Amino acid sequence: MRQLVQKPPGRYWLVFAAVLVLLLAPAAIAYLDQPFYLDVLMRLMILAIAASSLNLILGYSGMISLGHSVYIGIGAYAVGIPAYYDQYNGLLQLALALGGAGLFALVTGLICLRTRGAYFIMITLAFAQMMYFTFVSIEEYGGDDGLVIYARSDFAGLYDLENNVRLYYLVLGCLLLTLLLVHRIVNSHFGMVIRGAKSNDRRMQAVGFPTFRYRLTCYVISGMICGLAGWLMGNFTGFISPEMMDWTRSGELIAMVILGGPGSLFGPAIGAAVFILMETVLAEVTIYWHLYLGLLLILVAKFGRGGLGGLFQRNRGTP
Repeated sequence: MRQLVQKPPGRYWLVFAAVLVLLLAPAAIAYLDQPFYLDVLMRLMILAIAASSLNLILGYSGMISLGHSVYIGIGAYAVGIPAYYDQYNGLLQLALALGGAGLFALVTGLICLRTRGAYFIMITLAFAQMMYFTFVSIEEYGGDDGLVIYARSDFAGLYDLENNVRLYYLVLGCLLLTLLLVHRIVNSHFGMVIRGAKSNDRRMQAVGFPTFRYRLTCYVISGMICGLAGWLMGNFTGFISPEMMDWTRSGELIAMVILGGPGSLFGPAIGAAVFILMETVLAEVTIYWHLYLGLLLILVAKFGRGGLGGLFQRNRGTP
């Protein structure tokens, strides 16, 4: 009985240590005078948020979306388009990012979620490419050349995002809130239904659960979280383009989830860290760094069921 109550402390100490490192990282980077690494950590955390949102529907709900990057694009353009008209209100841009991503997820989800398997994958891809080519065709906002954002979101002077360190801590706070939200969702009654529908949708319907509504709600929440990541990405890069919505970006998010472990809370963050680390280090050596990423994905898929996060959990004895 004691074994059922006690939980392995090692896992939580490791999470605490990781958060502590991230909290102290800006001071260490400033001491070393290496601002590049602050940018690397911010990009890593933003992609970890996006990957966690994908994991909510892929890992826990079994919905493989090949168009998830469209929500990053929507969130980023929610910063860029108002900025184009000299509207830098942070709350307005954030509301547009969350609302736009949620609305697009709701409308497309009503269609996509009526399909399964390869059909679901292809329809999500089709919707994403439609949005991609739509923004490519809008010359007013730069078309394929993209759009420069000359100033970051403004919160009436209460929080200055022009300061990179403050933006860093905002991104870190959003990542921690995202992980907390995903944890609460998947361990709630709602999450139990979602995971049950993944295992046997017909049985869940037979016992009285309207699984379509649950899956649609989960899909919308996932899109809104990814829209948040897009809002952060727009402020971080200061440049947006339709390339953010390309299906290859969705493939990268899937790779992060698979690397870290679908259906695990910290798996997407681990996958994003491995992805960014490989990109940062190997890109200095060769332009073909994706080859090594592919080899790692093959090894994880073949020998590491549950991804790197799954290997960690099994070694720690967690369920």
